[in-house]
This record gives sequence, structure tokens and C-alpha cells, in this order.
Amino acid sequence: MSGPLPIHFDPASLIMLNVIMACMMFGVSLTLKTEDFRRILIAPVAPLAGLFAQFILLPATTCLATWALDIDPELALGMILVASCPGGSFSNVMTWLARANVAVSVSMTAVSSLVATVLTPMNFALYGYLNPNTRELLTSISLDPLSILVLVLLVLGVPLMLGMWVGKRFPGFAARSEKPLRLFALVVFLGFVGIAFSNNVDLFLERFHTFFWLVVLHNLLALSLGNGMGRLLRLPVADRRAVTLEVGIQNSGLGLVILFTFFPEAGGMMLITAFWGVWHLVSGLTLASIWSRTRDARTA
Repeated sequence: MSGPLPIHFDPASLIMLNVIMACMMFGVSLTLKTEDFRRILIAPVAPLAGLFAQFILLPATTCLATWALDIDPELALGMILVASCPGGSFSNVMTWLARANVAVSVSMTAVSSLVATVLTPMNFALYGYLNPNTRELLTSISLDPLSILVLVLLVLGVPLMLGMWVGKRFPGFAARSEKPLRLFALVVFLGFVGIAFSNNVDLFLERFHTFFWLVVLHNLLALSLGNGMGRLLRLPVADRRAVTLEVGIQNSGLGLVILFTFFPEAGGMMLITAFWGVWHLVSGLTLASIWSRTRDARTA
């Protein structure tokens, strides 16, 4: 694959995507409390192991793998972007379904969403540059980490703080609306991805073989890194499951926001990122379903 892929994209839908992301983050934050951040100081091993795998191991391993396998620069840069994003907003639900430690998952979601405002643009710029195959593409699109930082603050940081404030000020409203808001945001997000694919169905079918297995294997790598860190540190089963899902469920919606805002011509990157948004739900729910049929890990 050579040259940028022609993606048909209506710039007006960027506003919709930003609203979707903000709503998803707001919904997640309604039940977050300052105790979720302090919990890492009280019981730091599992959350810090997951955050290390998420923000250090996954981007670095992705960079090395895409370089060693000589993956097409656009696809490789899309993989690096996804690997630089924080955990997905539905990892907490999947952790609960998997009979895992929801407290660990929530703590990681809270902290990763906060530190992602700095680490996501930094990791994307760093590892995109370190891979010699993606370096030229990265520099040609005039990456501005500061602009990405501001964008991430607006779609993650501000809704996070606002959601926590609303949850504390109106606990009844937060309890009633958190789950419906998450479900609504998920449905709308999947609808957005579906429309994007339908508008580019010829390109999707033509390139399906180039990105399908990359996304599947990349997601498997993320899940394996989370699980591997848990086993290395001999975490309890419930904690290990939570870390595995938190690292394997990436916030690809944030990746799409970044792409549509700064790199609307990077079709290969969009194929990777959009399909990640669908596939990690399939893999995460499948894994959670399998684990839910085993003995309750919270008692292990």
C-alpha cells in the first residue's frame, strides 16, 4: 500500500464525534470519586502494573513490532496511535462481567484518563518518530503535540472533572443515568463507525485483509501484556483479570477524534483505529464471558 488512502469524510461529523467522546467520558466519570485516585496510593501494585503495561510496554512493543515486521507506515502509525490511547470506557463493565476486581479497573480508568492528556500525544509523537518507517509520514503531517494535548484535555479532561463534580453534587442523578448514558454513547459511537465504514465500503473491502489481522493480533498483544504483567507480579486472579482488560480495551474513540481533527487524509490510520473500536468490544466481551463462567475470582 503506497500513498494516503482516500477516505470520504464529512468534516461536520467531527463535532458529533467530539460530543460522543465527551459524553462517554462524562458517563464514566459520574461514578468516579477522589478515593479512586487515592486507592492507587493505598494499594498501588495492580493499578501501577497495569498503567506501566498500558503507557510504557504497549506503545514501545507496538513501535518495535511495526518496525521489525516492516508494516506499511500508515497502518503502523495507526497502531502506534491506538497503543498511545488510554483504556476504553467500557473496560469497567467488562471487568464486572468477568468477575474481576472492579476497584482496580476503576482506579486505572480514572488515572489513565487523567495522565493520557499528556502521555497520549507524547507517546504518539515519540514512538511515531522512533520507528524509521513512520518517521517521514509523521513529520510530513506536521504533528503538533500541543494542539493534540489541548484536544485531549477538552474531550477527556474537562468531561472527567465535570462528571465527577456532577456525581458528587447529584448522586441520585449519577446513579440513575450512568449506565444509560454509557449504553447510549456506545450505540451512537458504533453507529458513527458503521456510517464511516458504509461511506467507504469499497476501500474497506479492498483493504480488509491488510488491517483485519493487524488489529486482531495487536489487540491480542495488548491483552497478553496486561495478563503477563499480572502473572509476573503474581497478582490475585481478580486483579490480573482487571489489568488484562484495562490494557486490552483501548480508547480508540479518542484516536478517531485525533485523526479526524489533525489527519483527515490518513485513511490507513483510520481503518486501523475504527476497526479497533469494534474488535476490542468483541474480544473483551468474549474474554469476560469466558471468565464469568469460572469460579468467582474475587474470592481467589
